[in-house]
This record gives sequence, C-alpha cells and structure tokens, in this order.
Amino acid sequence: MSHPALVPGAVAVVTGGASGIGLAAAVKFASLGLKVAIADLGEERLAAAAETISLAAPEGRQAVLASATDVSDAEALLGLHQQVNERFGGTDVLMNNAGIQPGSKLFDAREDRTWERIFSVNLKGVIQGTQIFAPGMIARGRPGLIINTGSKQGITTPPGDPAYNVSKAAVKAFTEALQHELRNTEGCRISAHLLIPGFVFTPLAAKGRTDKPAGAWTPEQTVDFMLARLEAGDFYILCPDNEVPRSLDERRIAWAAGDIIENRPPLSRWHPDYAEKFAEFLKR
Repeated sequence: MSHPALVPGAVAVVTGGASGIGLAAAVKFASLGLKVAIADLGEERLAAAAETISLAAPEGRQAVLASATDVSDAEALLGLHQQVNERFGGTDVLMNNAGIQPGSKLFDAREDRTWERIFSVNLKGVIQGTQIFAPGMIARGRPGLIINTGSKQGITTPPGDPAYNVSKAAVKAFTEALQHELRNTEGCRISAHLLIPGFVFTPLAAKGRTDKPAGAWTPEQTVDFMLARLEAGDFYILCPDNEVPRSLDERRIAWAAGDIIENRPPLSRWHPDYAEKFAEFLKR
C-alpha cells in the first residue's frame, strides 16, 4: 500500500524536475496517477521532461505542468504556486529537490558569488518553496508530503566542497524544524521528510561522464527506495548505493557525532592522527 498522499488525482510539485532524481520522482508520481508540476530552468529541458512524464501519466499531457522557475527567486515561486492552483487546484506533495554543486573553496573570491549562488538554490529555494506552498497544503486538510532533498555531505561534511556541505547541513536542520512544526499543528495532515541520497548517477554528479559507475544507483532506484521508506514512515530517508550499505553510513555518521562527544578535532575522520582509529572503528 502506498502513502495516503500518493493517490490518483493528488497533485505533486517537484523542483529540479527536468533531470536526475527530480525527473525520476515526477515520472513515478505520474505513473501513480498524480498530476505533476515540474519546475526547473531551460525551456528545452523542461519540454523534454514534460513529454517523458506525460508518457507515464494515465491522463497524458493534460496531467503535467512544466514551469521555468528559478527557486532562488520568491516571486518566481509565487508564480509557480499560482500556476499549480489554477491548473490543478492545489498541492498535496511538494518535493524541494532543486540543487546545484558547482564546487567551492572556503576562501572563494567574493566577486564570484559562489557561496551566494549555492545557498540561494540549495537552501533558500527549499525554505521559500516550503513557506509558499505549505500553508495551502495544510489548509486543504488532506494527507500530504514535503520532501526536501538533502545530502550525506550535509551530515558528515567531508572536506573539499564547504559551501555545498553547509547548504545541505542547513537543509537538514530546516527539515527537522519543519517536521516538528507540522506535527504540532492542529489538524495538519502533512509530514516532512529528508531525502538523503547515496551515490546517484545524475547530471549533478556525472561531471561529464556518460557511463554510470558500477557503484552508483540510478535516480529510479533512489526514488523507489524513497517511496518504500515514505510508506514505512521514515523521516530520515538514508539511501544506500551499490558500494555503501546503510551499516557503513551509520558508522560514518556515528564517528562524525563522536568528534563532539569525545572532543576530537573536527573532521577527524580525515585527520592523519585518527586514520587508524577510524579504520578500527569501522571494523567493530
């Protein structure tokens, strides 16, 4: 049995829906009979994605809305909200999935605006999307979902891409606060969930590669896992992949938390003085 929000006739909005996990989710939602609105940038990409989604939708193209939307722009999101209301009557499932990962350094030149761009899409887009869509979703009085796409990098914060890590760590904290707010709102039938993908072969991660690495999951595998865990009621949807099982993720996350508890240096997993201790910890 699927989640009560994922029923024929319900409405799903997916940002970053023209490719990767967002497109895979939109196709799956459409195949379940939901009306689907995708938001992304690039008219040709949107048109191609809309055609793909319509092939999975029982009602075809009339059940799909594709909107060119910059999620960092509140006015653009308000416009998307209006389009969805006018076309489909409201929203039951919101997937704040849009994200960018251009790479970053701690001391990026301010004029490059790298940190600002990453935060505007990865964090601001999630916050604004939620604030614009959630009140109407609650008012509908129907079962609903808000799914925010996070990252394992927002939990263990490995060195190498600090702006992305910080943005995704903030998405985690925001989504936790959101779920607390929703469950304490009288009459609210909406729940929030944090999707934490593993290694997924998407345009974001491909970096120009055209062949899927053996260790990576496909976006479709990730979405199927997400739906199974939504049905189970998970808040933290921690996805494995072909190389990293949940048990290894759990050990890495526990070690990261242990840096605080045991007063180790930050990111001690990558500190040469703790390399052997971390290896031993994984074996235990």
